[in-house]
Amino acid sequence: MAGAPPSYCFVAFPPRAKDGLVVFGKNSARPRDEVQEVVYFAAADHEPESKVECTYIAIDQVPRTHAVVISRPAWLWGAEMGANEHGVCIANAAVSTREPAAETEALLGMDLVRTGQTVLDMPVRRSWPKRFSRKTRN
Repeated sequence: MAGAPPSYCFVAFPPRAKDGLVVFGKNSARPRDEVQEVVYFAAADHEPESKVECTYIAIDQVPRTHAVVISRPAWLWGAEMGANEHGVCIANAAVSTREPAAETEALLGMDLVRTGQTVLDMPVRRSWPKRFSRKTRN
């Protein structure tokens, strides 16, 4: 059986993207019959010392999470890709390693993607540096 095709991310900055917008996208190498959801989660405040149930383990919850739109396989908590209310975009990518996997349950890479989107609030640039404005090869 052939391996899964690679997944790729892309970002288009102005002037390649219209109206000063940034366009972010990603394809998925997930199984073709796996249900993918596009889900919105509103910003929320959380109780002190509360936990969040990720795919396999629970971790400490932060006091406030940002609103996010994510794409994810329906069976897990994490995200293949997404963006939050502050314009932070993150996507999952497979990595290969020679190290054996841990025997204990842990966070998945997709759990880290969703966790990053809910807590990071780097501001979106409103004026783009010249390096993004010059003509690039197609």
